[in-house]
Amino acid sequence: MSKIKFTNTLGYSELLKPVPASTMIPQWYKETDSYVGGVKRPNGKAGTLATIKRCMPVFDAISAGYLILLPADVWVSLKEGIPVDEKTGEPAEGVPTKISQYFEWSNFELLNFHPIEQAPLHPAKNEYAYPKWNNYWSIETPKGYSIQIIQPMHRESVFTIMPAIVDTDKYNAPINFPMVINDPKFEGLIPKGTPIAQVIPFKRENWTMEFGSEEDFSNQHNTNLELQTKFFDRYKSMFRTIKEYK
Repeated sequence: MSKIKFTNTLGYSELLKPVPASTMIPQWYKETDSYVGGVKRPNGKAGTLATIKRCMPVFDAISAGYLILLPADVWVSLKEGIPVDEKTGEPAEGVPTKISQYFEWSNFELLNFHPIEQAPLHPAKNEYAYPKWNNYWSIETPKGYSIQIIQPMHRESVFTIMPAIVDTDKYNAPINFPMVINDPKFEGLIPKGTPIAQVIPFKRENWTMEFGSEEDFSNQHNTNLELQTKFFDRYKSMFRTIKEYK
């Protein structure tokens, strides 16, 4: 089994450690029934009334890789800023005040900011600067392996980080996570322990795209026919490979 190494760069022994995503399954997923109405039976149309909980690709996404956790509470608020005259340093008169997004935290230097000018056309932009989660864990992977950093999948969140890919077999300094608050009007608590990033290691390979032949068409058709030989857990029992992240 390949190894991924997380190193605490803060020097604080109680810093919340990254965890395998499989150990933090979202509550909504746990509370969802496997079948509509809680009854495991065919639906009368050669299928079943299975819910999203029986979809293994969704579960594999939720449980893939590792989660970086917020090490302390963060409070988000909106405050009215007072424009300042650049020449005098005094409050500017006759200039409308501007609402700004403020972040407060109880410990550590949890956030930095990128001015909006650094990504003025990014589709996630809003009227505020881009906050950036400071991550105090360096990440190291074996030679030839990189990591994909994404918003934790299928989890409720008031923010969204900007996804990235980093070659952590060569670069092992801490990686921070720029993000945006989804609702610019949000005010409230982002609690300690909130997953702020999902880290998925993968092997780097070069790829070339091609298009399938008549034989490939026939093969996928046979796969569809094979799926129809069972009512329950078709993909899981016939095709899925278990992935392990410890």
